[in-house]
Amino acid sequence: MASGRSPLVSRDWLAARAGDAALVRIDLRLAADGGRAAHEAAHVPSAVFSDYAADGWRQRVGDVPGLLPTEVHLSALLARLGVTPDKHVVLIPTGASGNDFAASARAYWTLKLIGHAAVSILDGGTKGWTAAGMPVDTGFREPMAAAPYPVKTGSVLRSEADATLAAVESGTHVLVDARSASYFAGREKASEARAAGHIPGAISADYVQFFDAATGALKPATELERLFTAVPAGKPIISYCNTGHTAALNWFVLSEVLGRSDVSLYDGSMTDWTQDETRPVARG
Repeated sequence: MASGRSPLVSRDWLAARAGDAALVRIDLRLAADGGRAAHEAAHVPSAVFSDYAADGWRQRVGDVPGLLPTEVHLSALLARLGVTPDKHVVLIPTGASGNDFAASARAYWTLKLIGHAAVSILDGGTKGWTAAGMPVDTGFREPMAAAPYPVKTGSVLRSEADATLAAVESGTHVLVDARSASYFAGREKASEARAAGHIPGAISADYVQFFDAATGALKPATELERLFTAVPAGKPIISYCNTGHTAALNWFVLSEVLGRSDVSLYDGSMTDWTQDETRPVARG
């Protein structure tokens, strides 16, 4: 990638900036992919460790587990990881799965939402890095803490329940459901959701199809564009899933990779939507 502010950066780009103090490399891990133990076994040099769940990149409120954290929490988390407004944050997924990439996409969305200018995801993650024979670090080092981050939460990239309902009733937006077909049809549901099915009028676009498990990276942009042909251009888009996690991958592809305008993420998604039984749910 030529630009240091590209949403995706290559391993060669990152390797060429070894020792660059202007970068904060965050090795973002899921417990399912080994967590801290996997980080300590091998990670991109100079990367600091962050546990996606334990560090609270998402906040549970009642039965809704995937909401945007408070400004106070985000300020402290970013400060602990050494992030300041002038730093370029490079998020490093493990490259294990689309679910793993979605964690980095959700963290990316969060940083953009609070106004952080320079943030990217390492395409291919740690899997692609090690497969190419790049050097790795082992063990654990504490991040160099910074001053509390001046969080200023915006609203352009986020859709909440009322705004999503208004979009459904007015028909002004395209809703994109990132879940599998069984969730979309209502044959399965998240445990916290109070009803099975999807938001009426939504287009089904299972997030797993956009990730290449062989390389640990997203599929090429031309293929992503083809896979999203069912999503019409020219209308605002709301991406959702069960908890605002996998929908972050769809949001990232549509907004950051394909450059669609006015794409937002409904972080509460179906677990939030179904807490109010008056909100419509479609099945089949």
